[in-house]
Amino acid sequence: MHEIISKDSLKNLLRDCWSLQLKKVTEWHQNEPGLFLDELDDQSDLRDIVLAQHLCNFKLWHVEDKARRTDVSPEVIANCKREIDGLNQQRNDLIEKMDAWLVQRIETILPKEAKTRYNTETIGSALDRMSILSLKIYHMQEQTQRQDVDKEHITRCREKLVTLWEQHEDLGQSILDLIEEYALGLKRPKVYFQFKMYNDPKLNPELYSRSKG
Repeated sequence: MHEIISKDSLKNLLRDCWSLQLKKVTEWHQNEPGLFLDELDDQSDLRDIVLAQHLCNFKLWHVEDKARRTDVSPEVIANCKREIDGLNQQRNDLIEKMDAWLVQRIETILPKEAKTRYNTETIGSALDRMSILSLKIYHMQEQTQRQDVDKEHITRCREKLVTLWEQHEDLGQSILDLIEEYALGLKRPKVYFQFKMYNDPKLNPELYSRSKG
């Protein structure tokens, strides 16, 4: 039996999660930790799961930057692609873990007569988008502080930064609104846990055809 959580407590917890995403982007650029997926279990707090998933996005961001270089060997790019593949798998696994945690708790605030209406996006997927936005905000802020570019570049980046903050605020409010809809019985949470095929040697033809051959 999972703990009963109130609607307001759940909202505050979610606010904590995206505040931590913003905070950790800055901290991790000073001291990047290793992945800590093995530290998660069924008793893990949502904040811990969110930060583990956020760290996957953080690492993905920088590996994907490196993968776009043209002054390195094909071997370096190939290694980047493999790292991206692994991080993406972990990222998606952790989105599902966030959703599993949330659905179990949302059930405790859901009225029995809640309507069979579903949202187009899970809260876990929305938290993933908040993670990406926090990374965009940090790196766009960096662009506004560069000394090696013209004023036009700085101005454009400042304008984009304003938009990114607006997106962050709007998405956060949308998540809180969805919690409210659940509590009112207007919608139900539902998660289709994904069946990732590309890393499964039984489902990816590029893998199983070669293992047989």
